[in-house]
Amino acid sequence: MQIFLTGATGYIGSSVLETLLRAGHEVTALIRDPEKAELISRRGVHPVIGDLGKPSSYAAAAEACDAIVHTARAGSSRAQKIDRLAVDTVLVAATNRAASGKPAAVVYTSGVWVLGDTAVPVAEDAALAPTPLVAWRPEHERIVLEAGRAGAPRTVVVRPGIVYGGTRGIIADLLKDAANGLVRVIGDGKNHWPCVYSRDLADLYLRVATNPDASGVFHANDEADECVGDIVDSIARHARMRPDVRHVPLPEARAKMGPYADALALDQRVRSPRARALGWSPSLHSVAGNVARLLEEFRTRREAA
Repeated sequence: MQIFLTGATGYIGSSVLETLLRAGHEVTALIRDPEKAELISRRGVHPVIGDLGKPSSYAAAAEACDAIVHTARAGSSRAQKIDRLAVDTVLVAATNRAASGKPAAVVYTSGVWVLGDTAVPVAEDAALAPTPLVAWRPEHERIVLEAGRAGAPRTVVVRPGIVYGGTRGIIADLLKDAANGLVRVIGDGKNHWPCVYSRDLADLYLRVATNPDASGVFHANDEADECVGDIVDSIARHARMRPDVRHVPLPEARAKMGPYADALALDQRVRSPRARALGWSPSLHSVAGNVARLLEEFRTRREAA
């Protein structure tokens, strides 16, 4: 397949790119940095130098592809506006392509934070109660899903859990903090984080992008139901010197971090039955149980950078 990818050098997008290439697909990637464009072109990727905020720079390239996978994230101050512009652009591109009788699909990246706190484990059909940081996401999800209601184009919403692996992301930040001797935990650490290994997440993107029967919402998490405190304790035990762990009250964290603190304090248990129905099965089922592996991966990738 010919696949158009946004965010190809980002945390999620870079893993998706690797997986798509390994599976033999032709990838066109939207890239802002000419130097990064040169790097990925050496791997057989067709770079399109442009910007999410400038639809004319990539709309035609997106329309030329069988599937559009949107993983890019704009800076926080403009995230909602730029993401809406990107959603509108790729949906028009896919709709135009579908109208000409060609296969067309859009895969949109949301996240489990749109679910809010969950008293019991919830699946893809759960009611949404987004934390303030992502209060705008459900509307973008709705627009994507409505556009695919008739099946042309086919549309998908992926809601990843907290992604781990490599040198980026929330879990990698905990590894860095532990190495520096101090880990801060918001609240008592008894809240649950739904997590997913980056390579496992990328495998789900591959499945939903290439399966003509995949549409609607798909959760992606390892279903380990791990408490933040257990994750931090395992990381602390694997550090060269055990770090101090400071528990920060939510009001104090909110004063310093804004709505991001509320997102990290969510207590969530999430299930992914629709993803599993596609044959998706995570290879890693725990952060706490794989800290040694994650540390080795972190160090290896940082040294290679």
